[in-house]
Amino acid sequence: MREIKVEDAVGHVLCHDMTQIIPGEFKGARFRKGHVVAPEDVPVLLSMGKRSVYVWEMAPGMVHENDAALQLCRLAEGAGCTHGEDIKEGKIELKAAHDGCFRVRSERLLEVNSVEQVMIATRHGNTAVRAGDKLAGMRVIPLVIEQAVLDEAAAAAGPDPLCEVVPYKLRSVGIVTTGSEVAAGLIEDKFTPVVERKLAAFGIECVAHELPGDDIDDVAAAIRRVRERGVDLVVCTGGMSVDPDDNTPGAIRRAGAEMVTYGAPVLPGAMLFVGYFDDGTPVLGLPGCVMFAGATIFDLVLPRVAAGVRLTRADIVAYGDGGLCLGCPECHYPICPFGN
Repeated sequence: MREIKVEDAVGHVLCHDMTQIIPGEFKGARFRKGHVVAPEDVPVLLSMGKRSVYVWEMAPGMVHENDAALQLCRLAEGAGCTHGEDIKEGKIELKAAHDGCFRVRSERLLEVNSVEQVMIATRHGNTAVRAGDKLAGMRVIPLVIEQAVLDEAAAAAGPDPLCEVVPYKLRSVGIVTTGSEVAAGLIEDKFTPVVERKLAAFGIECVAHELPGDDIDDVAAAIRRVRERGVDLVVCTGGMSVDPDDNTPGAIRRAGAEMVTYGAPVLPGAMLFVGYFDDGTPVLGLPGCVMFAGATIFDLVLPRVAAGVRLTRADIVAYGDGGLCLGCPECHYPICPFGN
């Protein structure tokens, strides 16, 4: 930082806000810290009583904070992401270009943020976003930064963008509602409407519905029938606990699905079943808590499932960090760390 005459400040970066006072009209920062002095700014600064200013010298190899923020933005901006032209005080934001599942390459993001003097902050990954939602913000810490530091951040990010929004791809679901009491009409099916409502929020419509009871062969046959309708997703409700007559997991496997996991480190929702058929069609076995709890494991996995992202056991295991619902008297999902 050094003090120079206003007339010599063109092209240099201001170190402090410059306040302008026009009696009865205006009082505030006429030029913000980080502003690059332009030729037309000189008479304004002089009219403000400034004869000298403190500036950062833009030596070769140094980058202004606004230009640096754009470089960081390019590291983060993947498919389905967009940014505006407005860079305010060295910060720039990434937003969703369309509805979808927001994905973050978390390990690479950690590497980038481990580089001193740069930062990229994102919302939680693997969550549902709408067009226009804020996804990430980035800036460098100083007013000017060495290009070598930005190059180090780029190397840490790797060749692929850190963020993306995957559009929802699944459009139809077949629901198999287990339970002999439901099949016999002894109790009302209150599970299916909950599932339909949650799926509809992602543009997924129920086109096939079966109530086969509890027999494992009957449930497997019902799963095959809904698959014959060409659905994008199969959901089985109930029968997921460890009781001897809970046959849903076995029926799903008998219908030809390969199990990814039976069980998740999430409460509520520990008895989730995730599997896939040979053609890639996902199948979920939902525990009973989905019927009455505000947010469960179903809400956590649904954005990725709806976007056609194939889940692995490692994906499910990772939900354990933050996988405990606090049971608030009023559910705040999705504005809640459990579901966001």
